[in-house]
Amino acid sequence: MFTHRDRSGFLPIGQLHALVGRLMQLGYQCQGPAVENDAIVMREFQSPDGVPRGLQAEQSPGSYRLTRDPGNRYFAWANGPQAIKPQAFAPKESLWRVERDEAGSLRFAAVLPSAPPLAIIGVRACDLAALALQDAHFLHDGRRDAHYARRRERLFLVAVQCAEPGATCFCASTGDGPTPSAGYDIALAELADGFVAVAGSDKGAAVLQSLNLVPASPRQIDAARQQGQAAAAAQTRSLPGRNLRETLMNRLEHPRWDAVAARCLACGNCTAVCPTCFCHAEVDAPALDGRSSRHERIWDSCFGESHGYLHGFNVRPDIRSRYRQWLTHKLASWHEQFGRSGCVGCGRCIAWCPAGIDLTEEVAALTEGEQP
Repeated sequence: MFTHRDRSGFLPIGQLHALVGRLMQLGYQCQGPAVENDAIVMREFQSPDGVPRGLQAEQSPGSYRLTRDPGNRYFAWANGPQAIKPQAFAPKESLWRVERDEAGSLRFAAVLPSAPPLAIIGVRACDLAALALQDAHFLHDGRRDAHYARRRERLFLVAVQCAEPGATCFCASTGDGPTPSAGYDIALAELADGFVAVAGSDKGAAVLQSLNLVPASPRQIDAARQQGQAAAAAQTRSLPGRNLRETLMNRLEHPRWDAVAARCLACGNCTAVCPTCFCHAEVDAPALDGRSSRHERIWDSCFGESHGYLHGFNVRPDIRSRYRQWLTHKLASWHEQFGRSGCVGCGRCIAWCPAGIDLTEEVAALTEGEQP
């Protein structure tokens, strides 16, 4: 990543608005960090200078609190509850509609989303890794999801290096951060006087070229590299770097499942904030006049009671079985589906769990005694 000068440049700290403005000129709706309900979320910018400065967040199990960054940086926060998943996999959308014509016949029609070109400023490396997993699910050959594809193809992603990982972050152990390595159009590393900017696509290269940036110096590139290494070393949580399928599947009756179930509220917060979860339900929404109906897809969670319901019985009738399903799927059977774990180390499930359940602690207890 920030180790070479090819397709890179240096963006002075006071010129970040020029990058956002250029994207707006190209027709992109621009989204980036904003404060809403005392959390950092992604919202649309109304002007090129809409990126806030000085935000930081303290995170721990079951806790998230905004603070001020003494360095007044743009991206000194690790992440908020919202990843970039909603911009491709919508929380709620219509898939198709059916209408009854004057003759009483039913007519079906697909409903495709209106998806303007969208540039997201401030994407994290863990979320790029999560988006690659979402792509593998929704854009698989033979079952390409048209709704996801339409939004995905219109995304322009400006990633940023995480210089200040949260206490709940562990992306270094999963190999997904804190420095972006793939999947971005432009990646930024914020230094005191500006940004080392690297293009990851032809679109990104064209945007950087239009800004007439001076080349990043070897000193600046080395500073960005060292900053990423320091951020990785600062992380105190971790997951085992190996495939846990055999270990977890051999411990389906481990007493730890009962211990975590006694704390878990089955609220679904962890799956709502997880950037890789893609469970959904499909429901029909009939019009009041009885002449039409929409078939809708909405986010769902394996922690919900209805999620495990089959005809006549529930395959996961209690919280113990639901938590076990979530963890074993995420860390074990995802390897069979996607060739890797479904966890990218963002730590959101830890910070946003009202019971303060720590995924890394649960895995450590379940794998205790196993050889690495």
